[in-house]
Amino acid sequence: MKTRFGIAAFVLTVAFTAAIAPPGFAAGKVHPNTAIEWNQTMLNSFATANVAPAAANRLAGVIAAATFDAVNGIERRYTAIHVQPAGDPEASPEAAAATATYTALLAAFPAQKPTLDAALASSLATLEDDDASDQSIALGKAWGASVGAQIMAWRAGDGFNATPPPYTFLTAAGQWQPTPGPTTGPPRFRTLATTAPFALTSPSELRPGGPPALTSARYAADLTELMQMGGATSATRTPLQTETARFWQLDTPPAQWDRVADSLAMDHHLSLIKTARLLALVNISLADAIIAVFDAKNFYNFWRPVTAIAGIDPSWQPLLVTPYFQEYPSAHAGVSSAAATILASFFGEDTSFTVTSSGLPGVERSFTSFDAAVAQVSDARVWAGFHFRFSCDDGSALGRQVAEAVGKRLMVKTSEGDD
Repeated sequence: MKTRFGIAAFVLTVAFTAAIAPPGFAAGKVHPNTAIEWNQTMLNSFATANVAPAAANRLAGVIAAATFDAVNGIERRYTAIHVQPAGDPEASPEAAAATATYTALLAAFPAQKPTLDAALASSLATLEDDDASDQSIALGKAWGASVGAQIMAWRAGDGFNATPPPYTFLTAAGQWQPTPGPTTGPPRFRTLATTAPFALTSPSELRPGGPPALTSARYAADLTELMQMGGATSATRTPLQTETARFWQLDTPPAQWDRVADSLAMDHHLSLIKTARLLALVNISLADAIIAVFDAKNFYNFWRPVTAIAGIDPSWQPLLVTPYFQEYPSAHAGVSSAAATILASFFGEDTSFTVTSSGLPGVERSFTSFDAAVAQVSDARVWAGFHFRFSCDDGSALGRQVAEAVGKRLMVKTSEGDD
């Protein structure tokens, strides 16, 4: 199935466009899908708080779970992620979605309360304008607040905020070493390796086989590619490739892939429950993929190119500052593959779409398939000087496996409807 869309053709309210709509959305008179509206509010909250990409992948899954369980708890179409359906059938699903997401975001970002309060007031006012009854809105608010609180309490114990165990620095060839930059000490985000997944049986369920031997032909070939294409002063990398490396680095995966999901949901006129499910599948796949990736990163503890190449060419530096954690496998390739796999399952592999990056306003990357976008992400990590090609390939394969597991195990249809 091939679908083309023009972002500028989407019709949203003026308030939604001005406050939280993805770049390029046009103003209009149609009220926005509440799930999309609050997904954009989530992304704005992440940006305001400057949430690191690795942490954003997990948190996006948590927030999306609250939105979905709130809507599904009233409509009762799918198995729950965590909170079993108990919403009043007369409750407003829109009010529930807005309030659940608000409650979860407020728990995560209490300093943003004035902004979140205003967003919730605006959402509820829209429902009143649409002639939803006061009782229906009140029931939806109560149910949504309960779901949001339950989801946040549940995931507070998933291990992400635990104290990581002591880290032992190893000096053998192939072992991770501190990389140049402002960060020092052990690698960051080690608790992701032991965070409880949403759908996987454990962080290690799909652990990849590991990097090739340092004496292998594959390692030698990928090392050569990195030295040529990923260096700060590369004479081989083109200006467009340099821009592409920056494009995929200067925004978070949830922001880039959720904007694609929002646009496609609007283009296909998805209902509230379908949109909430789509966003939950995308973001939970991001969450479980980052958990699986960090399990492998910490298990293999593989060195970064900047360390590996230092013994060959001490003057070599990567194009961009290397993220301060282990190399194998590529996190961005893994989570992007997970998101793309879910989107392809909804809209077809050969779907046309456009990706934007908040770090490069006005720059876009357009694709005619999800595989092409994932391939560009892998290229970008090599061109940035961050990753060996084998780490991108294995990360992409891991992300696809994670998404397939999430799609089979979570939010399974239980009742007939308009799917």
